[in-house]
Amino acid sequence: MTTSAMTSPALNALLDDLVRTMASMEQTINQLTAVKTAMLATAARIADDEPFDSVDSREMAHRAVATELAAALRVSDRTVESQMDDAVLLVTDFPQTAAAFYRGAISHAHVRIILAAGHAIESAEGRARFESIVLPRAEAESPNRLRPFAKQAAERLREVSFTERHREARENRGVWVRDHEDGMAELVQYGPTALIRAEHDRLTQMAFEVKQENARLGKAMAEDDFADQRTMNQLRCDLLADLVLTATPTGHLGADGLLGEIRAHIDITVPALTLTDPDELAAPAHLEGVGPVDPETARILVGHAPGFDRVLTDPVSGSVLGVDRYRPSAEMRRYLRARDRRCRFPGCRMLARMCDGDHTVDHAHGGPTEIGNLADFCRRHHVTKHNTPWRVRQLGGGILEWTSPTGRIHVDRPPGVATHVTFEDVEERMPVPAPF
Repeated sequence: MTTSAMTSPALNALLDDLVRTMASMEQTINQLTAVKTAMLATAARIADDEPFDSVDSREMAHRAVATELAAALRVSDRTVESQMDDAVLLVTDFPQTAAAFYRGAISHAHVRIILAAGHAIESAEGRARFESIVLPRAEAESPNRLRPFAKQAAERLREVSFTERHREARENRGVWVRDHEDGMAELVQYGPTALIRAEHDRLTQMAFEVKQENARLGKAMAEDDFADQRTMNQLRCDLLADLVLTATPTGHLGADGLLGEIRAHIDITVPALTLTDPDELAAPAHLEGVGPVDPETARILVGHAPGFDRVLTDPVSGSVLGVDRYRPSAEMRRYLRARDRRCRFPGCRMLARMCDGDHTVDHAHGGPTEIGNLADFCRRHHVTKHNTPWRVRQLGGGILEWTSPTGRIHVDRPPGVATHVTFEDVEERMPVPAPF
């Protein structure tokens, strides 16, 4: 660890005071935003109390209230009306979330993610169970880490199976064009997640190779100006145009055939029963960093995969217990990817396969190369660990305890591979807060 200005006692004390003040301010802002949300819900109720005899008159009552607020707040009335709808959804269907929001325990960003994931759960009982599962995670994690967890938890509580909904949604797949100014346009593709993500991943890999090859060529020719100045997005665009306009089309193969052609690198978690159970109620697989994938797609991908890891997990907590391949160094890496799934710095969601493996206690200082001393960090947070006063230690079971420069403790737990949490256990530990 290098010396930092923050090791100065005076500066460290100032930073500590600043962090404490900002944390308090953030909680207050969350509470004030929650009060504003409650007032928007009240505004919607005022509109609903207006006598109306048709859908149109009800809409006009809501519009009248929204425009009144919008004019006073100097914002769009469409925005206010949308906020009123979300506020009603929150206080009516997600009372536990509303209560946590009012306490300042979660932010508006957490609330939006919970509503987005949970609004499709059909029953009130299912939504209550969903809140009991996601709220502890929301109070401990950043919104970007909460999002995939919330999606997966909600999926387990839907009454209509994911397979059935995916089959219906796939009928709407298509490609269309949106024209823009200055001679530009968008080519939009809507289709199965596994295909779209694999296409993007392959374009990214190809763009990286093109950039590297052009750099090598420029160096060999001793021409500094030869370096490819295009961004990754520009390269992906150029490569896609090249592939579409010059390649031989094989779209007649259909989605199943195209899945067999995927050579991109994607991480997908497939419950063992999903591979053997033909029932449409089989649990969906999980595409890392994105969300659920239908069981049929998962079976096709596994069938064409050159190899895969069997990850053994605790049936209740979902924590990773082991990965059953031999070759020690490779096994450790596979184990860490299965356990960590993303960067282990608090709040970061960079995928583990894009992270650096790190010795918690530096190897140069006698730290052993074993699972209890290893974790995955993205390059940014790997550098942060080694070059700032941040400290980390392992508590066992993959749990990391981070200590900030001002002495604050942040515990990061491995996410595991699934939301294996019994509802009864959650409900016993998490009493429902008072109504918002």
